[in-house]
Amino acid sequence: MANVEKVSVALTPEMLAVVREAVESGEYASTSEVMREALRDWKKRRALEQSEVEELRRLWQEGLASGQGRFTDMAAVKTEARRRLVDAEETQEPRA
Repeated sequence: MANVEKVSVALTPEMLAVVREAVESGEYASTSEVMREALRDWKKRRALEQSEVEELRRLWQEGLASGQGRFTDMAAVKTEARRRLVDAEETQEPRA
């Protein structure tokens, strides 16, 4: 590995035990390998979270651009939600 810099990481005893067990079991060759994989997974998760945030923002803007909603206030939204819940419960088949 070219251009490698050593860093010190503080872990709780429980986390360190998990890392050491992964190395001792042969799942990983070294603690560094465990940390590199953990960082790769962290980067993927952050990218996915960012993608999800961007999608929510897009959907939010799409909703705003679609015009005025059909409900005038929160009470109307709740009334409609309750009506839909009752309708859904009535259409469910009885449980055996």
